Formats: sequence, C-alpha cells, structure tokens
Amino acid sequence: MADIARVSGVSITTVSHVINRTRSVRQETEAAVLSAIGKVGYQASAVNGSAPSRVLGVASSAFSNPSFSDLLHGIEQSATRNGYSLLLSETRDVVNNELRAVTGLIDNRVQAILLAPSPAPIAALEYAKSRNVPVVLLDRMVDADVDQVGSDNIDAVGQLVDHVAELGHTRIAMISGMPGLSTTEERIVGFRRAAERHEIKLTKSSIVSGEGADPGSQEAMTQLMTSTRPPTAVVTGNNRATIGAMRAARQLGIDVPRDVALVAYDDFEWADLFHPRLTVIAQPTTQIGESAVDLAVSRILHPDRAPRRLTLATTFVHRESCGCPDKAQPPAVSRFDSTGQPMDGSH
Repeated sequence: MADIARVSGVSITTVSHVINRTRSVRQETEAAVLSAIGKVGYQASAVNGSAPSRVLGVASSAFSNPSFSDLLHGIEQSATRNGYSLLLSETRDVVNNELRAVTGLIDNRVQAILLAPSPAPIAALEYAKSRNVPVVLLDRMVDADVDQVGSDNIDAVGQLVDHVAELGHTRIAMISGMPGLSTTEERIVGFRRAAERHEIKLTKSSIVSGEGADPGSQEAMTQLMTSTRPPTAVVTGNNRATIGAMRAARQLGIDVPRDVALVAYDDFEWADLFHPRLTVIAQPTTQIGESAVDLAVSRILHPDRAPRRLTLATTFVHRESCGCPDKAQPPAVSRFDSTGQPMDGSH
C-alpha cells in the first residue's frame, strides 16, 4: 500500500479506506488511489498464495442493459462448456467503477476477465497486466495489445444509411451513443462515410449524441424534429437511442414512418413488437459472448500466443419503420416541406 499512497499522494490509511471501503473519501481522492492501483498493482493478502480457480470474471455495463441478455447467455454457455463458472461485476461504463470491478475480480482469483471497456480503460488494462491476468475485450474494440471480439460497426451503419438513401431521403440525421466509446465513434464514421457516398450534405446538427441513455436520446430526437429543417430519416446508434427516439416521436405526435423513417443499430427482444416494427442491424451477440470465452480459455492455455481481434458480421433485418412501399406501413414522407415548414401550412 505504501507505493500506492506515494503515487496517489495520500496516506496509507486513505488507501486502505478506498480498497476496503471502510470509510467514504472524496471522489477525486478515490480516483487518484484507483489510478495508482492500476499503475503499481495491488494484491489483497487474503488471496496471496492461493491457487487460481476455474472462474472467469465479466466486467461490463451489460447487466443494466436488457439488450445484452443474449451476450451474457453466450458467455454463460461457452463458460459452462469449458468447465468455468462466472463472476460478474457491473461497471456502468464509469472509469472508476471499471477499475474497481477489475481489481475486485482479480482479488477473487479469476483466471481471465471479459471486459466491455469504458471510454478510458487504460488503468484497468494496466492493472490486469501487472497481475498477469489476461483480459478479453468484448463488444468494443480499442487500441490495445489484448484479445478482442466485437461486431462490424462502420459498414453496418453504412447499410442503414444506404437503405434510407435509396428510398430517396436526403435529410438524414443520426442519434449517436455514449461519447468516447469505440462503438459510438465507429458508427459515426460509418454514418459519415455512407452520407458522403450518397452525396448527402451533413451539418453540425446532423449528428446528435443521445449520451447512451433513453432520456438523452429522447432529447436528441426532440431537438432534431423541432429544428427548422428536420430530417426525413433518422439512424439510431444503439437500442437506447432507438427507445428514446420512439418516445420523443410519440410525445411530439410524429408518426414513424409516415413523418420520419427510423432505422436502428441493435436488434432486441421487443424490436418486432414496436409499432411500427423496427428495421435494424442485428449483432451476433450470443456469438460474441461465446467467442470471448473461447479467446479467454485459449489465452489461459497458451499465454504466449499473439493477440487475436475478431470482427463478426451483422445482419440487416428489414421490417417496417423504414417506410418501404412493400411493407405494411406507407412509405416515409415528411410532413415538412423542403424549407422545413409544416405541409399543412401551420406554424
């Protein structure tokens, strides 16, 4: 603990309180201690000398996100098949929570960690490396020398833009996810590239962040649809953005797809129960979970092999929210004219 105290600039007593959670400390102090732990490492004496167990740790925000149930199902299936049990820890995509989750899992003697990384996972990765515990990144790819598995994001979002552009839409907007996440950034890249391919002019207001949450996404959709030139088609960057967008549309009295087409990244259990049924990009979430476990087990058995990076293909699921003429719903035709004014002449 002395090294941690020295690096973080606090007392050994304060370090002890942070590690053992025996007393609350200021948030910035806790952050400094957790960062120091990531740099110098720490091993709880309670597990020193203990033999490793056949347990894999999972650190993710998935447990607060119902759309990740298939991912967790895939992890559990593959872990059981390989003779491992799981220890789960929620991060909520907060850097301090992430580092605390990783340190806690390692203190509980997991042999490897499956991590859905936060926007800044460096401290957690450094700590795991200092303890010689392999990490497999799942769902989100980052610039790190570790095993990783996730979905295609760039081309997949491009498919969504291609689809609505081919229906004649030229005012297309996007509601993106949590800033800083690799998935968010890659999907934005895919949106921009596809817009350029179709010679669709984007403005500063064409991409609005939903902050990875329902309320932020609802606000983003409201901002888009009450602007002077609202889009005729909206691409949502994840399931939270989709739910928020649909809530905003209902609150504003906007009909999807009659007034605005909506296409989404992420399929989930209720996507075909919405009205209209949602046109989406479906991720191979179960396969991502299974592959992550397979990578972890392979790393445990062969610690010196080169890191692998797996990008799995997605599936375009054609339903009704895009407003295609051959669907049950009529094609998406904006109720706003080319100047952004209501077609009925009201203001």
